Amino acid sequence: MGDRTSVLRDPITTTGYSVAYTGTAGSTTAYQPGPTSVLVWSTSDCYVKVGEGVTATTADTPIPSYTPFFLPVPQGTGAPWRVSAIQISTGGTIYTKAFT
Repeated sequence: MGDRTSVLRDPITTTGYSVAYTGTAGSTTAYQPGPTSVLVWSTSDCYVKVGEGVTATTADTPIPSYTPFFLPVPQGTGAPWRVSAIQISTGGTIYTKAFT
């Protein structure tokens, strides 16, 4: 398991994936199966979805900017999974790090 405290202190520099989003959803590079949660942290308010082949929409979980959140990774078919985000009002970047 990673050091969750250091991730919360400086989520940008940790190992993980980031992606830009606008009114069009952005999705991270795929993570391999195994992790049970993922830390997400964004530079603007956004909607987020986690899972296999997902694309975020305005019906998904809203998260406020600059606030780290741990979200569960749904246990699917064992395929790679990703994090997707779409803006609420302004584009930004979402940073992610998986945890087991």
